[in-house]
Amino acid sequence: MRLRAEILHKIREFFRKRGFIEVETPFLLPYVIPESYIDAIKTEDGYLHTSPELCMKLLLASGYEKIFQICKCFRKGEKGKLHLPEFTMLEWYHVGIDYNGLMQECESLITFLCRELSGKEMLRYKAKEIDLSPPWQKLTVHEAFRRYASVSLDEAMDKGIFEEVIVSEIEPKLGIEKPVFLKDYPVSMAALSKIKDNYAERFELYICGLELANGYTELTDMKEMRERLKKENEKRKELKKEPYPMPDAFFLKVKQLPDCSGIAFGIDRLIMLFCNEEDINNVVAITSEDLTYC
Repeated sequence: MRLRAEILHKIREFFRKRGFIEVETPFLLPYVIPESYIDAIKTEDGYLHTSPELCMKLLLASGYEKIFQICKCFRKGEKGKLHLPEFTMLEWYHVGIDYNGLMQECESLITFLCRELSGKEMLRYKAKEIDLSPPWQKLTVHEAFRRYASVSLDEAMDKGIFEEVIVSEIEPKLGIEKPVFLKDYPVSMAALSKIKDNYAERFELYICGLELANGYTELTDMKEMRERLKKENEKRKELKKEPYPMPDAFFLKVKQLPDCSGIAFGIDRLIMLFCNEEDINNVVAITSEDLTYC
């Protein structure tokens, strides 16, 4: 717990030194961003947020340019060695940079933390020494499939097994000696990222096979964002899941976002790395099971 507290302190120090403002936004919302594979926890008064994304984008639209937040997020049914239904998220947004600049900020943050905590740019995890010194490797999704997968990217997309191949064949091989940014996703996997040259300007960060972060150049066109969210709700229906209310009030308030990038970063998984711990349940003070099965 002391290491966890120190990491959180150093994260705040990193961002404040770079001119970011720490913000707080509501956990309980009347609506969430519809995502086909992420389920929100419903309450009598709305939903517990799955991330602070919508509220932070309201702040971006109102003129804030460099903001970050460390908060609890909630996702139904996520439980295991790498998942908790309640977990700690670091999310930040930076106006005026694209996903390349965001990758650079990721490098700077983690190397800063490692130097501050250990005095070096090396990390030991799962009996492996990981070199954190920049620059880190950048690998396109297309190249990752060519290098590590048993099927091509096109074949995986056609058969609907993209996520299965990523998780079982590609992720375990990423970031073993140095961190890796897996970038340039297929357009159909764009989420709310900007599309350029037939790929999505989106990346995920891996260290020793562990996914830590998901970032992208943000989609700024609200009409396009609305259409993508509608499609996510359609996918939920196909999966026999309840569709979520559309965030219409958000679209009334936000007509356009500034050019910016944003990222969701898993704090608990980051702490797993620094603690050389393979079970996320062991890096939080108390889980809900601790209260249920005393």
